[in-house]
Amino acid sequence: MLALNASPKWIESLVEWLYTYLPTWITANLTATDAADFIVWPLIQVGVMLVVVLTAVAYLTLAERKVSAWIQVRVGPNRTGPLGLLQPAADGIKLLIKEDVIPFKADKTIFTLAPIISMVCAFIVLAVLPYGPHYASITNINIGLLFILSVSSVGVLGIILGGWASNSKYPLLGALRSSAQMVSYEAAIGLTIVSALIFTRTFSMQGIVEAQKSLGVWFVLFLFPSFIVFLVSVVAETNRAPFDLAEAESELVGGFHTEYSGFRFSIFFIAEYANMVVVSAIGATLYLGGWYVPGMDAIAARAPEAYREAVLTLIGVTAFAIKCGLILYLFIWMRWTFPRYRYDQLMELGWKWLMPAALANIVLTATIFLIGKELGLVRSVGGVLEMDWQGKVFFTVAGLLSAFPILALLNAINRNSKSFNLRAQRTTIPISTRKVKLSPGVKPAGV
Repeated sequence: MLALNASPKWIESLVEWLYTYLPTWITANLTATDAADFIVWPLIQVGVMLVVVLTAVAYLTLAERKVSAWIQVRVGPNRTGPLGLLQPAADGIKLLIKEDVIPFKADKTIFTLAPIISMVCAFIVLAVLPYGPHYASITNINIGLLFILSVSSVGVLGIILGGWASNSKYPLLGALRSSAQMVSYEAAIGLTIVSALIFTRTFSMQGIVEAQKSLGVWFVLFLFPSFIVFLVSVVAETNRAPFDLAEAESELVGGFHTEYSGFRFSIFFIAEYANMVVVSAIGATLYLGGWYVPGMDAIAARAPEAYREAVLTLIGVTAFAIKCGLILYLFIWMRWTFPRYRYDQLMELGWKWLMPAALANIVLTATIFLIGKELGLVRSVGGVLEMDWQGKVFFTVAGLLSAFPILALLNAINRNSKSFNLRAQRTTIPISTRKVKLSPGVKPAGV
């Protein structure tokens, strides 16, 4: 991976000073500038990113408990520190000092590696996310989106191995559920991304943001049906309720992590919340403009010239964090609002609903794009799309209208399916059980 930007001057000066004390066999093959750009500065960025993300993950657990309390008209955690703000620290200390139990007949090596695999896969992809312009991003590779999808898909291996290595029935069932679930919904996520690539024309995460910046519009306006399918798919991909069948406590005790305790148990949840941050960042980048907000360049231009880059970076990072926070709030809201699906409903939703919707969205988006191109509403200049306000209005209206054919398709699927069709489900219930038999002295309700 290449450094996205040259390191700051003070980093380069510091490395040059250190080079005066290093042996010749180190400095002869690597200049101070290269060491600063490709080693020192990226390591500083990675360290800052890990501290920020781990802190965000810790307080995301507190936010979930606070939001759930608000939804259920409760107080929530408020005893540890002011307003309960030290609750994540207390939880971490508690998990660290708890007894670490490994089942007697478990495969100890794989049992230990499984949560580490899940966490590492979740954190590796953080290196290619575009947190902001200039120094706010670590790397920019031209296949960044493919890199995220490929590495994230390996994370399911940790869940599968954790369930298998536990040598217990319930964890194994949870692991098998998880593998089928993630494979199913990864296909839908990949198809939704295809429709976005019609406009972005690049797999680079920074390039996707720059494409929206050059057009001056967020792609959620052009691709609203794709955005909805993406949101539902990533909720299932991260094993979140109402799709948390891999750890359904009402059916599988605790699912794949039933036999885990102490800090190993917490590593799985660190990975889960880190994956939530990753998919929220992908959604914000693909559909909500990433770190771009209209007018940010004009605001930065008012600052003194020496501080314009810093102001632009600060605005971008703040905007990116707010967009990710809104998507994360949707994750939490859905968990405490919708009941858990049955497993057959979960699989049918992925293969019979989201897959056809994603495929139909690709066809409709490509058709709309070609019509706009024939009408001269969009142009490609040097591989970058350009359009005036008429083109933006056309693609926005057409994108919203494309939801109706997709809904019609899903309605046709629902008429021929029993998983979500209540009328079809009622016809399968014996008449004897559908009729309510009342005692002679009991009157029907409302009479």
